[in-house]
Amino acid sequence: MGWFTDWLRGGAEQRSIEDPKYNLSESPEELLRLLGIAETQNALPIVSIEAALGVPAVFSIVAFLSRTLAALPLPTFEAGENGARVDDPVAQLLSYAPNEGETSYGWRRWHWQQVFTGGRGLAWIERIGRRPVAIWPMDPALTTIRRVNGERIYTHSGRDYPAGDVIDTPFMLKRDGLGSYSPIAKINKAISLAIAMESFAGGFFLGGGVPPLALEGPLPSGADAYRRAQNDIQRAIDLAKKSNSNIFGMPPGHNLKAVGIDPSKGQMVEARAFQIIEISRGWQMPPVFVQDLSKGTFSNTEQQDLWLAKHLIMQWAKAFEDELTLKLYGWQNPTRRVRHNLDGLQRGAFKERSEALARAIQTGQLTPNEARALEQRAPMDGGDQLYVQQATVPLVMAGAGIGHNGGPSIDDNEGDPGDN
Repeated sequence: MGWFTDWLRGGAEQRSIEDPKYNLSESPEELLRLLGIAETQNALPIVSIEAALGVPAVFSIVAFLSRTLAALPLPTFEAGENGARVDDPVAQLLSYAPNEGETSYGWRRWHWQQVFTGGRGLAWIERIGRRPVAIWPMDPALTTIRRVNGERIYTHSGRDYPAGDVIDTPFMLKRDGLGSYSPIAKINKAISLAIAMESFAGGFFLGGGVPPLALEGPLPSGADAYRRAQNDIQRAIDLAKKSNSNIFGMPPGHNLKAVGIDPSKGQMVEARAFQIIEISRGWQMPPVFVQDLSKGTFSNTEQQDLWLAKHLIMQWAKAFEDELTLKLYGWQNPTRRVRHNLDGLQRGAFKERSEALARAIQTGQLTPNEARALEQRAPMDGGDQLYVQQATVPLVMAGAGIGHNGGPSIDDNEGDPGDN
């Protein structure tokens, strides 16, 4: 192989026997392109946000998480563990419309899309005095962040905004506390590999399932004659494809040999399935929510549902709640707090939920009004008392007669003097 290495390095010059004027070393790219390694020699495809969203797993994760978090109820409560729900102007901005041009759901969905793609979601709080009157989205790609005298300053469209007027939700902050990591940028190799495999599979099937081929046999003399023969064979293959014919003629003494690895031998299906799991790890997404049920069972699918609510949605909801409370109500003992309602994600099917609430009421763990509050229903008169089933008795009395509760017998005839 030494001559081949020298040839690639340009250290040796070899000429065609048929045509001494044709120097093989003049165009090594032709051989690299023939072997299929010219364009992909040292790099996977470059991944941008647009390119990454072309991968079904990435698109599914971003769409699922952004829509789920945007659809959560976002009410405002009085400060404290059991604070009552309030309906102030800030609550209207968060629950109904942050500004005159978009709904709360639309704004929050866009905000989370920026978090799960570019790594940061931003919004500016418009105020009259100290009172918030509107919330406007800010494009993170057009915003720069710097620190001035210890304070963060956001610059957007030539205007500076203090940190107290900007809702900032980073995916993961960098060491300086200003920049943010993009999940797409950090797992770009996993996404690039998925794109490369999809492109290879697309090219393979677009070519009718025909892999790259090498022509074996007596070759014509001269570079031009060789190119003409190669073009003739390529035209024969293309005509066979267009005519849906599985047969095309070959020159006598020639045959075609496949070059490269067969997709099945390269474990293409298994590798593409693994990339779904690998990409899901970038967002800590349970595989079942990107439609990967290859290892799903009834029990572990349900556990992944709980895992999503407890360890993913709840954490992002907490980060957003704290940011909104800080920026909308102030940092010194705020009298009100913003809090998502996650009960809808955790309560399961209606039948199971109803049975669980009924059992909690009957065993004295919840009052009826507490159970109604979990269902977002108004309290009822007399519903603040704890109840317990009256039929519960100690085990030592389980064999007692009907009606016997430790008191006098209920048999009116027992001990009647007239019976003697």
